[in-house]
Amino acid sequence: MEALLIIAVACASLSCSVKGSDWWWDYEEGIRHYSKEALSKEFPEKTRPVSFKHPVFQCPDMTPSPSVPSSVEFVKAADIKVIAALGDSLTTAIGANATTVLGIPIEFRHVSWSIGGYGTFQDVITLANILKLFNPNLLGASPGKTIHGMHAHISETGFNLAVTGHNTFNLPGQTRELIDTLRGYEGLNFEKDWKLLTILMGMNDICDYCKDKVSIALYSVDNFIHYMTLSLEMLLNEVPRMIVNVVQILPMHTLREVQKPTPGCLLQRSFCSCLVEPVSRSPELQELVEVNLEFQKRLEKLLYSDRFFREDFAVVLQPFLKHADPPRLPNGKIDMTFFTHDCFHFTIKGHEELAKGLWNNMFQPDGGKVIVSSFSEPISLNCPPSEHPYIYTRPVAAKSSRTLLHSKAKSLAAIILLLLLHVT
Repeated sequence: MEALLIIAVACASLSCSVKGSDWWWDYEEGIRHYSKEALSKEFPEKTRPVSFKHPVFQCPDMTPSPSVPSSVEFVKAADIKVIAALGDSLTTAIGANATTVLGIPIEFRHVSWSIGGYGTFQDVITLANILKLFNPNLLGASPGKTIHGMHAHISETGFNLAVTGHNTFNLPGQTRELIDTLRGYEGLNFEKDWKLLTILMGMNDICDYCKDKVSIALYSVDNFIHYMTLSLEMLLNEVPRMIVNVVQILPMHTLREVQKPTPGCLLQRSFCSCLVEPVSRSPELQELVEVNLEFQKRLEKLLYSDRFFREDFAVVLQPFLKHADPPRLPNGKIDMTFFTHDCFHFTIKGHEELAKGLWNNMFQPDGGKVIVSSFSEPISLNCPPSEHPYIYTRPVAAKSSRTLLHSKAKSLAAIILLLLLHVT
């Protein structure tokens, strides 16, 4: 761990010139305000003790389908052979198990909510570790840590190709890298293996929204939807047998409350100034709240359709974060053990709640997906229902189309029957 911290600080001081290098500048600016004592202060409550173990999670049916399913509507958890993730620092799990502020640049990918592969389910709850209970040979889970700004091999990242500091306009690039990686990866059957991809992107667009509203409006809602659409179309056109979880973005204004209790939250001001700096009830803050809401509405409009649905491919919007309030203590104050030293990203405790919320949504139909109102109470992890043990993938629009076609077919049959009776 000490070696990792030294590398992280050295890279920060050299202002590494890489993708997302603005993040380093923000980090450097933030830590300038710390004393030496504050930089080295330990916060053990923000980490997971090595001896910690979760209870065993067991479901009545944890078996794969008798034969590999050809339809995206009949894929069980144990049928998933490959897991992947795209996104930003929430998916790289930056700082998630750091004991000091100097550990923030460490990306704890192996405990990331959507793809971390550290140990087993009993060690840390991630989507990958849940799926490993159903298929121990799952391919792609992140096995290790990386340092932001430094090149990392796939042996360290797994198929977690998220990049800290990335905005949605970077998503097509991540998508291209993922497709090429999956297509050429030894031991992966690109055509036949069922793949599960999770995407969470857009929060950095909101954090940067006020920086470019006039010229090309790089962080606008329109651009968010444009680059999300472009990425999903790439996957639809090129990747067979894939289910894509697109996770709805958070209502971010409540994160302003996280900045109060600790001096480490100066980093939050560096990473998300458009959210943190406006005065309460100011027009600037109100605009950002409305923009956040518009991001959510436009993403729903894009994905509550059959545009990205075919026989062996589906994109599903998982809405569990739509109204999520930060975890709070009984006195109403923010529970800071869920947040890293920058007061913006989640510790392992937060990642585990995201993993459970996502897993539960995957086995709930459109219209019946649970939206978490608060993380103050731990989410209970559910087993796939016995009456429908498959990941829900068919969108409401596709159901409506099928119903309409069935109705038209019945009407046509009735007309033909009447004509036959009339002739006889």
